[in-house]
Amino acid sequence: QVQIVESGGGLVQPGGSLTLSCTVSGRSLTGYVLGWFRQAPGKAREIVSSINWSTTSTYYTPSAQGRFTISRDNDKNTGYLRMTSLTPEDTAIYYCSIGGSWGQGTEVTVSS
Repeated sequence: QVQIVESGGGLVQPGGSLTLSCTVSGRSLTGYVLGWFRQAPGKAREIVSSINWSTTSTYYTPSAQGRFTISRDNDKNTGYLRMTSLTPEDTAIYYCSIGGSWGQGTEVTVSS
C-alpha cells in the first residue's frame, strides 16, 4: 500500500526559506506526477507545484513561480519543494499527492 509522508514544515520569518520533503513508499513513481498542494484555514486547497517523475517537467502556480523550486530524488523516492522569499500568504498546511493518494501534510507558518 502506498504511503506518503511530508516533512520539513515549521516556522520561518518573512523572506526566509524552507524545503519540504515528500517520501513515497510502496509504489514506483515512474509515469506519475507528484504534486504539492496547500490549504490555509478557511480557504480551498490549491495546487502549488508538480513534477512529472519521468520527464521532470514542472508546473508552478503563478504565486510560486520564481520563488519555489520542485525537484525529485529518484534513488530516495522523494520529492522536494524548495521555498524561498516566503511571505505570510504562504502560511498553510502543505500536502503531497501522487496517484490519488495523499500524505498527512506538514504545516508551514511564515510570521515575524
